[in-house]
Amino acid sequence: MIAIIDYGVGNLFSLRSSLAAVGAQAVVTGDPAVICGADKLILPGVGAFADAAGLLRRSGLDRVVCDEARSGKPLLGICLGMQLLLEESLEYGRHPGLGLIPGTVAPIRDVIPASYKVPHIGWNALHFPKERPVHPLFSRIQEGDCVYFVHSYYGADCADSVIATAEYGPELTAAVARDNVMGVQFHPEKSGAVGLAILAAFCEGKGETLC
Repeated sequence: MIAIIDYGVGNLFSLRSSLAAVGAQAVVTGDPAVICGADKLILPGVGAFADAAGLLRRSGLDRVVCDEARSGKPLLGICLGMQLLLEESLEYGRHPGLGLIPGTVAPIRDVIPASYKVPHIGWNALHFPKERPVHPLFSRIQEGDCVYFVHSYYGADCADSVIATAEYGPELTAAVARDNVMGVQFHPEKSGAVGLAILAAFCEGKGETLC
């Protein structure tokens, strides 16, 4: 069973519907006991980093998520949920993240061409690093398949953990992974058949095969 962590933000029920479409049993919950009893975790998120991080900490779910991840349980962060996995965010100040993956959440405005719009909204192709094998999270899709993005900030200073990028002027971080902890900047639940294939790969993989 997969626990979709409910801490007050995120596309919880569309995500649950997408998981159901690939045959996965999922529950939306903020109950630590249910989260601890789940086989895998998904941390969704939309909105501002500081607000989401504050909600997560006030609920005490930050400690639950970190403890479960450090125990080896597979964890997938989606969009803002991916950003929360990093060490800190520079969105309207400096705000600490969960620190499960090294890196900083930085504004895309600082690195994209001046003519490009912020936020980055739309479909972009995924590119996989040439220097390492394709991550198991992408075992069911192909290089160049497109997914749907909505974001103004991206994962910076995390090159060693990047498992996919997407071009928006420069190549921006599209997905990261460190051991059993993974994150995607895009929305798989809004990415059609490609997004469903990514969710299916997460659902079927064992923790040790997602390293």
